[in-house]
Amino acid sequence: MTRKKSTTPQIDYGLVLAVSILTIFGLMMIFNTTYFLSLNANKPPYYYFARQLLYTILGVGILIFVARVEYHRWMKYSGWLLAGSLALVIVVVVMGNEKFGGQRWLTKSGSIQPSEMLKLALIIYLAHWLATRKENIKTLSLGLVPFAILLGLAAGLVVMQDDFSTAVLIALTSLMMFFIAGGEIFQMVASLGIGGIIVTFLVIQAPYRFKRIIDFSPNPFANPTEANWQIRQTLEALGNGGVFGVGLGESTHKILRIPAVHTDLVFAVVGEELGFLGAVLLIGLFAFLAYRGFKIALNAPDVFGTLLAAGITGSIILQALINTAVVTNTIPITGIPLPFISSGGSSMVVSMTSIGLLLAISRRTLPEEPVETETDYEIDDFRRRKRGARVPRARRGADA
Repeated sequence: MTRKKSTTPQIDYGLVLAVSILTIFGLMMIFNTTYFLSLNANKPPYYYFARQLLYTILGVGILIFVARVEYHRWMKYSGWLLAGSLALVIVVVVMGNEKFGGQRWLTKSGSIQPSEMLKLALIIYLAHWLATRKENIKTLSLGLVPFAILLGLAAGLVVMQDDFSTAVLIALTSLMMFFIAGGEIFQMVASLGIGGIIVTFLVIQAPYRFKRIIDFSPNPFANPTEANWQIRQTLEALGNGGVFGVGLGESTHKILRIPAVHTDLVFAVVGEELGFLGAVLLIGLFAFLAYRGFKIALNAPDVFGTLLAAGITGSIILQALINTAVVTNTIPITGIPLPFISSGGSSMVVSMTSIGLLLAISRRTLPEEPVETETDYEIDDFRRRKRGARVPRARRGADA
């Protein structure tokens, strides 16, 4: 007897598998890189690992909850989520705790970072806002100008925390969503041009940022100075790993030679201990995550789902690309963590919440009651550039 194939959309188990492997591997690397660090700081040997495990468990719980919630419900709260995140960032700007050269945290432990929450809240709000703009996205007064004001407010507050790299990540993700929603090429060129001028001004205005650019060298070994000492250590670690690595737990650079290696530079230890092959496999996991995430975006039943999935996936992958580019000396040093791998409570919880939203979208559900984005505009063929968003046809209840 032939079974009838179920047409009920299921969550993306390929994405679940990729995130599970990344998370478990991340916990292993945090234990690996912080055991001696804890002892040197007169803390219990499992201090950093236990703290990260706690945030991971919290993140998984939120992921399960968010994945079970019909994702259109977040449209109703998108404004409140953005306003709350902006308020927390303002609190940090006024009275936050300074650590690692930036005033980015609400607590002295350095685990609660509101700019991480702002990244996701802005993606949710922009997905909602852009999905309702329709053809107005192409206009200056109703499209580009309000978008630029909102982006400038969010990114500007993050820059005031001395978190320039996160502000750049927020800007790149937002511009990607604006383009997918139907923004014109000239609007993107104008935005990038104005953004480039602003970035140049901010870099020159802050001495420490300008120094990072000046000190950046494609070959830090040719002019070994104190300024590029950190990146030399990461490159030495990668080179020491060779093709197959020195063995898990056998890194000679993780104890004293690479500062705060468990946060932004953990990829260097991956390359040293697991070699080129291990680093490529890790990058491959992120590539697979990108494939699943953008596939969810393409199969979403409406524009809001497409923009939300694309924004979340783009943010995670851009973050991973920036982190690995820093470790390989492709770009100047920034403070961007490697998602699911680097130590950090806010980063882990927000990343897990983001994956929960992706899984909710993968179910391809639509609300019982019509929402404001459910218009004839959304069920047209979006491949026609003149009609709006650069996304495939949104189908009600369609199967992948």
